[in-house]
Amino acid sequence: MDPGKTVFVTGGTGYIGSHCILELLNSGYDVITVDNLLNSRSGSLKRVENLTGKKITFYHCDLTDLKMVHKIFAKAMKTNGVFQMVFSSSCSVYGDAKTFPIKESHPTGNVTCPYGRSKYFIEEILKDLTNAEPKWNIISLRYFNPIGAHKSGKIGEDNTKKFTNLVPLISQVAIGKRSHLKIFGGDYDTKDGTAVRDYIHVVDLVKGHVIALEKIQEHHIKFKAYNLGLGQGLTVLELVEAFEKASGKKVAYKIEERRPGDVARLVCDASLAKEELRWVPKLTVKDMCEDYWQWQTLNPNGYEDDEPYQANTL
Repeated sequence: MDPGKTVFVTGGTGYIGSHCILELLNSGYDVITVDNLLNSRSGSLKRVENLTGKKITFYHCDLTDLKMVHKIFAKAMKTNGVFQMVFSSSCSVYGDAKTFPIKESHPTGNVTCPYGRSKYFIEEILKDLTNAEPKWNIISLRYFNPIGAHKSGKIGEDNTKKFTNLVPLISQVAIGKRSHLKIFGGDYDTKDGTAVRDYIHVVDLVKGHVIALEKIQEHHIKFKAYNLGLGQGLTVLELVEAFEKASGKKVAYKIEERRPGDVARLVCDASLAKEELRWVPKLTVKDMCEDYWQWQTLNPNGYEDDEPYQANTL
């Protein structure tokens, strides 16, 4: 394993993590990953290995297990002179944004949900770290709404806990696992009353990670954030319609009351990533829906029937 081409990935068995590992392996990196498997299954890693023909080093570890984490980090981080990080952040750090499309210069911190607050706090800690220790070089990627799946249909989203993500719920209605979709809020100030979001194909998203890794190896930037999204807003009903076209299925829905913490609109300006990272998303909303539907139909039970991936020991 070449330490100069090794990437440490947390949450590697999950939806974004597994797609990210696949892209890293295909880009010539070796991967060490950890996951506590509380909301994912390790079978995803075996499928990634089958798709890439490359091995993964996997540790079954909870990040609150400080003893285990210390051992792994001692192998992967500071003791090996590694001071570069790509952080998975979120558009939720912008809270109820006041200007659109949202640029990275928009104020953060006025968040509306615990998830967004956790991402905001971590970003602030990372900024402090780069000021305190100048060797650190960190890019924070502010995801908008990742959907889709790998074009092979072999890996995709497989939540093992209760979830509220929109597309998995739409997909479960389409495949017959749910009777209808609950849409929270039909009275927003939008074209049809439902909330507007900016969706990005998960494959385009993880390609952004590889490009970000290249950027921090070539330039010392301390801390910098980039939006990753299409820069296009779709209402919930427009996304439902797009999924119906991709699946050929009717998606029944009911309008419910708004949920606390939801905002009317989140649409990004991704021009900074396009200009400085040379990152350009290539996949459309149609691709996102078709690829997700293929994953759902080929894997109605996700990775449930897959053999667990053999974890490494320290």
